[in-house]
Amino acid sequence: MADPTLAAFSSDGSGNNARIGVLLSHGFTGSPASVVGWARYLADEGFAVRLPLLAGHGTTWQELARTPWERWYEGIDTAYQDLARNTDAVVVAGLSMGGALALRLAALEPVAGVVVVNPGLTMGDPRARYAGVLKYLLRSVPSIGNDIRKEGMDERAYPRTPVAAVHQLAQLFRDTTDRLPQVTAPTLVFRSNVDRIVPESSLEVLQRRIGSAHLEVIRLENSYHVATMDHDQELIFERSAAFIEHVTAGTTA
Repeated sequence: MADPTLAAFSSDGSGNNARIGVLLSHGFTGSPASVVGWARYLADEGFAVRLPLLAGHGTTWQELARTPWERWYEGIDTAYQDLARNTDAVVVAGLSMGGALALRLAALEPVAGVVVVNPGLTMGDPRARYAGVLKYLLRSVPSIGNDIRKEGMDERAYPRTPVAAVHQLAQLFRDTTDRLPQVTAPTLVFRSNVDRIVPESSLEVLQRRIGSAHLEVIRLENSYHVATMDHDQELIFERSAAFIEHVTAGTTA
């Protein structure tokens, strides 16, 4: 029997916001569990929401090791196309690697806005640059999951991190960084002051290369990396909902 905490989430919306789509992405080695609270909040606000389970995730780290990054992106693109067919405007959002996927989509599709939480674009561990070679020598390293300040939270990440997938992640980051000048939609970034997974250089790259003239950064004082499950989650939920309404105002029929 499938674990419901790892499942994708979907809502067609209700009321005035049903014509506004929001696409959410979870992070590397994680699952929808890390952002499903955010997805449900937005669905309760009436937005049409899609939160896919990315390829190679929600199963085993060994499967992730065999999954190219392009398949992660395919899941995001498929969900976007679904929302684009059924709504008047789409905002794309994501946590960590999901932030990179969201930004890449925003570079390629006419989204109304982007919301990212501790988006990954650079690697914190210097060994990651050698992952393409190390993957032949070392299958996995310890988990990067559950960097959460709030006690008792579990994002349901893999117990091990496959080195081959780290190599794929680095390729995704390079591809997305190259495309950042094409991201012109208004962008909202939530960044934790203490993040032991994604380095500050990721934000610096985003600020330096993004093509959007409207970039807002909100600092999170009381959360670690998985801020969508941490003490600042209500701030993220409320401010993102207000941002989505603002950037889509006047777009619905």
